[in-house]
Amino acid sequence: TVAMRMGQILQRMGYSRSGHLVVATRDDLVGQYVGHTAPKTKEVIKKAMGGVLLIDEAYYLYNASNDRDYGQESIEILLNVMEENREDIVIVLAGYKDRMDKFFSFIPGMSSRVGNHIEFPNYEPEELLSIAKVMCRDLEYEMSVDAEPIFFEYIKKRMTMPYFSNARTVRNAVDRARMRAAIRLFSKAFDQSSDGMVS
Repeated sequence: TVAMRMGQILQRMGYSRSGHLVVATRDDLVGQYVGHTAPKTKEVIKKAMGGVLLIDEAYYLYNASNDRDYGQESIEILLNVMEENREDIVIVLAGYKDRMDKFFSFIPGMSSRVGNHIEFPNYEPEELLSIAKVMCRDLEYEMSVDAEPIFFEYIKKRMTMPYFSNARTVRNAVDRARMRAAIRLFSKAFDQSSDGMVS
């Protein structure tokens, strides 16, 4: 969302022709065999020209444990584009700070070509509860008043655990709650004592 808004702002300010956003991951940029990576990477870059290319979890482009990995080829193409076409494309490399720092340490020249490093702090539990309520509303559900303090405590506990990922964790929790509600309703409808009507 931030990258999309940034593209729109850059377009209005005259720094970007179209301001459109292209989101890519390693799978979109790196090929499976020799000669496959360059065309994939160039095709994504071509789509993003005049706008913003967001590479999510960019650290997955580089695999230090595999010297035959084709991610390095994609990185070299990106470095070239960042130098030669910097007036016509904005490239955003997104990911968790610790992994991004490690990624930059492996790739000479990458950090110097990235003009701005922005670290977004984690949301507060109250903000994540609000996000969960908006997600529920958008899915045409309503979080009950009784469920709010329970979800709030879940968020606080989950924030202390490994692999916490802010709104993504909240989205996953909302999706699990929806699935459990669907299973409950399905089971209730097919219960032998039920008339098949569920409200």
